[in-house]
Amino acid sequence: MSSKHYFPETAVNTLVPRFLTSLTRANPSLTLLPSYRVVLNSTASRSHVTLISGGGSGHEPAWSGYVGDGLLTAVACGDIFASPSMKQVLAAIAACPSDKGCILLITNYTGDKLHFGLAAEKAMERGWVERGKCVVLPATDDVSIGRSKSEKVGRRGLAGNVITMKILGAAAAKEYSFERLVEIGKAVNEQLVSIGSALDHCHVPGRQNHDDIGEDVCVVGAGIHNEPAVEKVSPIPSVEGLISRLLNLICDQNDTDRAFVKFNKGDDTVLLINNYGGLSNLELGALTEEVLSQLEKNWDIQPTKIYTGPFETSLNGPGFSVTLCNLTIAAKESKTSVDELMDLLGAETKAPAWPNVLANTSTQSAKRNSPEVDIEKQTPVSPDEDIKVDPKILESAIRIACKRAIDAEPNLTKWDMIMGDGDCGEAVRDVCKAILKILDSGTAKSGSVQTLLHAITNAVDDMGGTLGAIFGILLAAFSTSLRAQKSKATPDGRLIDGFAPALSEAVESLKQHTGARVGDRTVMDVLLPFTETLDTSRDLGVAVEKAEGAAEGTRELKAGFGRASYVGGVEEKEKVPDPGAWALMEIVKGLLEGGKA
Repeated sequence: MSSKHYFPETAVNTLVPRFLTSLTRANPSLTLLPSYRVVLNSTASRSHVTLISGGGSGHEPAWSGYVGDGLLTAVACGDIFASPSMKQVLAAIAACPSDKGCILLITNYTGDKLHFGLAAEKAMERGWVERGKCVVLPATDDVSIGRSKSEKVGRRGLAGNVITMKILGAAAAKEYSFERLVEIGKAVNEQLVSIGSALDHCHVPGRQNHDDIGEDVCVVGAGIHNEPAVEKVSPIPSVEGLISRLLNLICDQNDTDRAFVKFNKGDDTVLLINNYGGLSNLELGALTEEVLSQLEKNWDIQPTKIYTGPFETSLNGPGFSVTLCNLTIAAKESKTSVDELMDLLGAETKAPAWPNVLANTSTQSAKRNSPEVDIEKQTPVSPDEDIKVDPKILESAIRIACKRAIDAEPNLTKWDMIMGDGDCGEAVRDVCKAILKILDSGTAKSGSVQTLLHAITNAVDDMGGTLGAIFGILLAAFSTSLRAQKSKATPDGRLIDGFAPALSEAVESLKQHTGARVGDRTVMDVLLPFTETLDTSRDLGVAVEKAEGAAEGTRELKAGFGRASYVGGVEEKEKVPDPGAWALMEIVKGLLEGGKA
């Protein structure tokens, strides 16, 4: 692995905007929102479903190179190997309005799932996209981690996602409906399997102390973020032996832990060989030939369509991945035909990085200006959708909830230092202080629940971290659900009869973006039983008692998600509650106390 770079001392985040600027200068049909690092297709039509993707930078041409007619509408680009923020994704949604809906295409990593999920909920909550018409479709094609270890978080996404993107991009250009795109996207993703291999890690410009995997070692199950692979193989096997090992992982139906896709004789398949960025075209071509030979000889698979090249890289990583997609089963599951899917794959696109397409036009051509994007705008809430309560009770409930959480900060921080990275308490304290300032400004004086919810959600957006994203998704979804509940309510209905089912719906939305459940030692250990009890009992006091018991019970749980899941066991005397779960318990307890004022 070479550590030499033309920008050896340059901070990572200065390379990304320079690259995006060069991309949009070279391709006049693309527009850049510099402050959000969002690349847009300036000729996108409102009559098409909006397709937005993105992720960490360093995977070029993914995903900015796939923006253009017939492919993606926009992408949001994070720092190298870091998810874009919710606000970046929200800016992309705001800049690409559609009359049909919006699909967010991501690879299945925690940061992307939470930030794109939060943006989707906020876009619907603010009325930019019709409720239910903004969804996240995660790519889950990596087979390196089998069913037994990926049951909760799902498989990672590798380069197979570009096949789904291409099919959906062409379908959107043909004005397919939102529902058909979602159906086809899910079906294609279900029929994708990928596996990667690398000779070493990549090298990130401006960073020191990179690991290497060893001189006579290659890895199987290589990701695209410099993360450790599933298996190290030493000495480096022959190419024939390596390819045999990789194809066994994606084709062997006897491997019950990894037999995600079945390949029958005569099925139409797509093969994609992806360069991680550091292999020569000559070597990649030879690897492709070996893959094709073994597929035909050992597995009776003769791909109908073949792609080879750098589709989703890992900077200068010396590695590659193999992807197979069973179009025959995907067509059956999506009620299409193989011919239709093949036509969509082969349809014209002007995305500059898609192979065999000349997207550039003259640089003298007129270029559209970047649109003005306001990610704070919100469709006004009608009186029929809003809920008005006694302003004094509303302010008292929120204020006491915040004060309880602030008072708990020292313990939250102490507990998080033992089981996590120590930032939970400060993050909760800071967002609660921001909410108290909102109350001090008089936002609750109108008694409007939706007005206060909107202001609180904006404060939570700046909280950061996994807990901030979870709270953000929950609040945005709760606001949306509360509007629908208000429209069903009878004039003499109790408030709890609107709040309880709305919270249940919001939690169901949240569960689409995180696999954490009761028993995983997260905030969900309190949120789920609290919500269920509130909905069944319609009694906040009873639900708070349930939350208290659940928070206390997290002392005995082993972390299943987040950084804490990588920490070894702790001494019996150090058994502490999960700080996120405890913080939520303090908040709902404060809501109960303050609501009695």
